[in-house]
Amino acid sequence: MFRKFITFSAALSVTLFSLPVQADLFSEGLKVLNGGETKQKGQSQSSLSVEEISTGLKEALRVGSSRVVDKVSLQDGFNKDSNIHIPLPENLKRVQGALRTVGLSSMADDLELKLNRGAEKASVEARELFFDTISKMTLEDARRIYDGRNDEATRYFQQKMSPELKERFKPIIARTLSEVGAINSYEEVISSYKTIPFVPDVKADLTDYTASKTLEGVFYYLAKEEEQIRQNPAARTTEMLKNVFGY
Repeated sequence: MFRKFITFSAALSVTLFSLPVQADLFSEGLKVLNGGETKQKGQSQSSLSVEEISTGLKEALRVGSSRVVDKVSLQDGFNKDSNIHIPLPENLKRVQGALRTVGLSSMADDLELKLNRGAEKASVEARELFFDTISKMTLEDARRIYDGRNDEATRYFQQKMSPELKERFKPIIARTLSEVGAINSYEEVISSYKTIPFVPDVKADLTDYTASKTLEGVFYYLAKEEEQIRQNPAARTTEMLKNVFGY
């Protein structure tokens, strides 16, 4: 035992005194004690099971999506945010331009506002829908996602689950667009547009378009929330997040 202690002391002394002055001596000493690896508070990555990693990733997405919903569902959460503001579809922009020539562009501007209002209102009801979709994430890609980019879980969620999520989200969007008056505004815009001579017919699926744009906006900020959880300990607000991503 005494010989082992002498050996350890010698190794520790060599390690410490060979370091630059600015090095973290305590940290390097711990590396010697632990066979060259510094143990941090919480579980090390190597000791985490795939199930624990998967649970942590789902928790990160749940926490992140909840924060995002709280943000974008406020009035002007979409409308006045240049990162996620929903413009009119391209074909309706042509309508907007045509109406501008006859002094009626405010009608199209009002429709654009109501698309954003519909997205803001629908986002509130999307929370549980997101939670349910997140719960279906499989273990298969858990380690790859965990070791991936700062927004890897969001990318996976977006790529693998967007089609199903969008289909389930569309009825919510359709209802909220009707509630905020976007459907009536659209009909008025098209009716006024058709009074202008020689303009081409225009049709737009506002529900599909707004559902896609709303999800894009949510995923935009979800990626940022995931990065915060991965990089900033203060953003890890649950014990599970601390165990998986560190304290």
